[in-house]
Amino acid sequence: MPRGEVLEFAGVTKRFGAVTAVEDLTARVEPGVVTGFLGPNGAGKTTTLRVLLGLVAATAGRATIGGRTYAELDAPMRTVGAALEASSFHPGRTGANHLRVLADAAGIPRSRIDETLGLVGLADAAGRTVGGYSLGMRQRLGLAAALLGDPGVLVLDEPANGLDPEGIRWMRGLLRALAREGRTVLVSSHLLTEVQQTAEALLILAGGRLVFEGSLEELSPPDEYATIVDSPDRVALVGALHAAGLPAQVLRTGLRIPRADPAAIGRIANDADVPLSLLQRRGPALEEVFLELVEGRRVFTRTPREPLQLEAPAPAPNPDAEPGEPAEPTRDAEPAEPEEER
Repeated sequence: MPRGEVLEFAGVTKRFGAVTAVEDLTARVEPGVVTGFLGPNGAGKTTTLRVLLGLVAATAGRATIGGRTYAELDAPMRTVGAALEASSFHPGRTGANHLRVLADAAGIPRSRIDETLGLVGLADAAGRTVGGYSLGMRQRLGLAAALLGDPGVLVLDEPANGLDPEGIRWMRGLLRALAREGRTVLVSSHLLTEVQQTAEALLILAGGRLVFEGSLEELSPPDEYATIVDSPDRVALVGALHAAGLPAQVLRTGLRIPRADPAAIGRIANDADVPLSLLQRRGPALEEVFLELVEGRRVFTRTPREPLQLEAPAPAPNPDAEPGEPAEPTRDAEPAEPEEER
């Protein structure tokens, strides 16, 4: 199984003449989760990814993959799979031939060509020239190229661009599955709603500077979250909440209880024999928080960076284990001038 690597940016700065595209970026991307890389146009996202992949030399600082720069990797395509462009294909080559050139250059078995084309849904289009591909098909071909070496790290720039809704859902599932295998998945995107449904961790840039690093849950403090609940018998629900000492704000869609745990609200309703038609935890929308961060109206502060800790599934019990014996553990990719950020 390919092994994910930690991506680290240590004081990365990149200047193009008088223009500072990225300034003193220090961040860490962990394996095993999908990390969304967000920022408005011109924020420095693409430049940062190019520095990581050795396509642009940093003015200062260092970007590493498992402690080494991209140039120091022994087998780059087997370690990192990257897709930064959906149009960098020879239009006269077939999809299969494009991958064949890459495989031969990197010493990758040609058997991987059919495997990756099938994985990205292009098996039936393998013999067609890329010039006849739609934008969504070129995105899939770019992803196939990134996966060709079966790498433990994936770096993707706007991978959902050009995909239809079914393709976006497919991409979301694939990225999550790759992360669950322990790979490092870094995805740059401007589709905030899609990132919210796909990513578990975020890096947000604004003006070349990091303005947020952490999990989705860390975007907003706990006091900005509330539980929204409703019942066919709203009067009884209000009474049960009042008896529990919980004030509720009446909304058109239900009752809002600030800083309340949905599980606790559910228990209160159950104990009072009140049926529920709605129970959810709701906080500020990602778009709202994102705009506040990039406009400087919200400032994120945290203690010195520690590896992101996400709860792992509990190990399955071992029915053959002796009392007191631990359970058996389970196992469940330099331009002369800065390019315009997408």
